[in-house]
Amino acid sequence: MVPMVVAAMPENCTISAPAGALAANVASLGTMAWAPFGRPETGWTVYYPRVAVDIGTTCPVASEGFAAKLAGWQASHHLAPTGVFDLLTFPAMKAKWQAARPFAHINGKTNCPPPPPPEALATAAPRESFVGKTIQLRTAALAAYRAMVADARHDPAIAAERRSLTIFSAYRDPDADAARCTAEGNCNGIVRATCSAHRTGLALDMWVGQAPGYGPDSTADANRAAMVASPAYRWLLVHAKQYGFVNYVFEPWHWEWTGEPI
Repeated sequence: MVPMVVAAMPENCTISAPAGALAANVASLGTMAWAPFGRPETGWTVYYPRVAVDIGTTCPVASEGFAAKLAGWQASHHLAPTGVFDLLTFPAMKAKWQAARPFAHINGKTNCPPPPPPEALATAAPRESFVGKTIQLRTAALAAYRAMVADARHDPAIAAERRSLTIFSAYRDPDADAARCTAEGNCNGIVRATCSAHRTGLALDMWVGQAPGYGPDSTADANRAAMVASPAYRWLLVHAKQYGFVNYVFEPWHWEWTGEPI
């Protein structure tokens, strides 16, 4: 199904917001010192597009409209309606984002789920793979991915970039994954988890852009900032849920299909 484009009145981004909220958001966007996913970061540029979708606005952060919509979201979630993106607001948003990921409910709380049997996996076509890697997903997850990408490519900006939404990692054998994270010394649950969602055959990493000098899965802040500004990522934020996909927000490229049990 191609997402319906509905003409709408332009959003009013000049409506009144709590005093000082606009200035506070503009200042913190590139300077806030925090560790939203356990690693120190500066600013919240990487999370701004997702925040805007969640609060239901297309207004830029440097507007009263953004702050007003954020204040409304805060009030509806029993937070002080300051209109300021802060360290009280983000945990409430993060909790919702993580709650949408079935894998997040079991990771660290129980034994790792077993991998699917080989017959449950389907292989992506070469054109669906980034740089020719063999890509496997559960059959229904691959079908959902194909439907989503077919619709996404109706967007000229996405269609113009051959690499957009190609897959560079999907099902990963748990033993091989564990050996790799041990060898690389990055089994920290952020860069490469010891119990990875990729073992389920329901998770996939898609090319959504990259900054010059970085790879498509580099967690460098500059790289992730480039990704979240891409047409592919912005499209996914709005439409991917229609196809059953949810994002691990720390990694703009990582999406998980929710259409069948883990």
